Amino acid sequence: MKPILPGGRGPAVEDIQRRLLRLGFDLGPTGVDGVFLGRTHDAVKAFQTAEGLGEDGIVGDETWSALVDATFIMGDRSLYLRLPYFHGMDVRVLQSALNTLGFWCGEPDGIFGPYSERAAREFQRSCGQIADGIVGLDSVRALVSLRHVWEGKDAGAPSTAMATKARATEALTRVFIRIEAADVQAEDVARRLVNLALASQPDARMVLAGEGDESTGNVLDLILAVHGGLPDGVPLIEVGEDSAATGARLMTALAISGDECGRIGLELGELAVSDELQQQRIAIVLLDSVCAALA
Repeated sequence: MKPILPGGRGPAVEDIQRRLLRLGFDLGPTGVDGVFLGRTHDAVKAFQTAEGLGEDGIVGDETWSALVDATFIMGDRSLYLRLPYFHGMDVRVLQSALNTLGFWCGEPDGIFGPYSERAAREFQRSCGQIADGIVGLDSVRALVSLRHVWEGKDAGAPSTAMATKARATEALTRVFIRIEAADVQAEDVARRLVNLALASQPDARMVLAGEGDESTGNVLDLILAVHGGLPDGVPLIEVGEDSAATGARLMTALAISGDECGRIGLELGELAVSDELQQQRIAIVLLDSVCAALA
């Protein structure tokens, strides 16, 4: 973004002022007036000091990013596991709530990583929701309904050893997995699957076909397709919303092949849609299935 300097005016300054007010900074009697002078300039410098940033009174990329992070409210956006990790005050509040309710994700750090995903899924399961780790409006409403239980309570996890990941990701470091999309509709899901694997396990050996797939030897090729279009002779598995069932089918296909290699097609069918959250849900089902089958 273009740095916003003292003396600047306009909607961008109004946005900064609203965020500063949300954080409790005093902007004086003029309040949100779109003018970056006086109390607004002082508030920006005070915010920079509080965040350990350079106190120059200029809203550049670093200050803007910190300001946005600090003013996210739980429910402003859907949270799920991905790279780069979601981060911000909404994540910290979520972590604090989950910890207090007994769904441990480690010390609240404002970063939605693998432990936060597992805690979110356990909370969703306890509420009878789909346990996909995507914290959307339904999950937020359930947490808000319990605000009287967790708000203002000590949210520090007694032991980070109690925080665990949502899936057995160690298998992803043992087998080289190449993901290919047989059609355009499957491409976004393929990218999300690889991203989710790396977010779950930084050492995961999973890549998109054509992107760093020079590995030889023990390679598992998974070809994603919406409706057919797979090469002849490739065994096909229908992907459903139940990751356990899909994992069992994948495990059977691997057993028939005799080892953890070969080419297997995964048909997404009616699950594949353009909505990004649905694509993320499919990626979650696929990764859970792969980890379960390889484990």
